[in-house]
Amino acid sequence: MQRTDTPATWDERATLTAFHRYARDTARHKCEGLSDADARKAPLPASPLMTVAGVVNHLRWNEHWWFEVMFLGREDRGPWTEADPDAEFTAALELPLERVLAEYEAQCALVDELVADVGLDATSARTDSRGDHLTLRWIIGHMTEETARHNGHLDILRELIDGAKGA
Repeated sequence: MQRTDTPATWDERATLTAFHRYARDTARHKCEGLSDADARKAPLPASPLMTVAGVVNHLRWNEHWWFEVMFLGREDRGPWTEADPDAEFTAALELPLERVLAEYEAQCALVDELVADVGLDATSARTDSRGDHLTLRWIIGHMTEETARHNGHLDILRELIDGAKGA
């Protein structure tokens, strides 16, 4: 997998989406060569939900939540419920890693298609917890930092599972 954080052009949109794409590609890269069994391991005793498969599935459903539900106002199809608010982590334990990655990639492609022609200053259909409508610019930035933060978790998990480091 070839990753780059260099945009094709130097405008704001291209720069934001290049960083977002790079963070997404990095999450997928951190799964390369990992078995299904290893992707389901939770090596942090205090965090039994923290698995590679669970983190990637969480990222998939965050893409859905922020872009489809919050920004576009679509129906929430997420696996979470009041009884199991972390279901996106546990649901991944039943799936092959290849499927988790394919669903993440498909969700990212769908999001990119849905917002491709939407201006960065467009605001969300739904409001956040403070009652604010968020701009697409903010949501792309937020999802970039959210994905990058979880890439740090993936780094730690991979090192604990099989010693793989970096990149």
